[in-house]
Amino acid sequence: MQHPAVPDLSHTHARPIHWVATATALAGVVALSSVLQPDAATAAQTAAPQTKNAPAHGTPPDPAAVAFPLECGPVEAVVQKKASGDLDGDGRPETVAVVHCDAPMGTPPDGVYVITRGADGGKPRVVATLVNPRDRRTVTDFAVRGGAVHATLLGYSTADVPSCCPDVTEDVKWQWENGAFIRDTPSQARTV
Repeated sequence: MQHPAVPDLSHTHARPIHWVATATALAGVVALSSVLQPDAATAAQTAAPQTKNAPAHGTPPDPAAVAFPLECGPVEAVVQKKASGDLDGDGRPETVAVVHCDAPMGTPPDGVYVITRGADGGKPRVVATLVNPRDRRTVTDFAVRGGAVHATLLGYSTADVPSCCPDVTEDVKWQWENGAFIRDTPSQARTV
């Protein structure tokens, strides 16, 4: 009796119920992975002077003490990254915070806010919005150095690009000039 070179695998054809079971199992894994997330990473900034002219004096404002202008519905706003330095040359440090809504799934857009406190050391407050969450940007690299805020922003070329897949990358810098933060884009936006 001669055996074929390839065994008969007719018993292995997937039926629709197999595809439904596979899709259900995959949906369960995705749902479970959205619940079981690792703790948020925190980045430490180097302790180098970050002012225009002289080292800043005083304690930088704490972003935890600020109500950000961010609508998060039933979830909390979360400070993802922060950095401090004297941005306006007055000798007192400001804090720049990257904040987004603590959404259970997906990547919510970021807002970038400058926080300061008055000369009397009063309550910290937001004085500038550098990136508005409505602009659908995500901040990756982020630092305060040389009296300026530096960031890499991921975004979208059109409203038709799905939120999962940003297709534009911009390296940007904000510098305090004549009473306002001026945005400079050192390099052209790149398509990912």
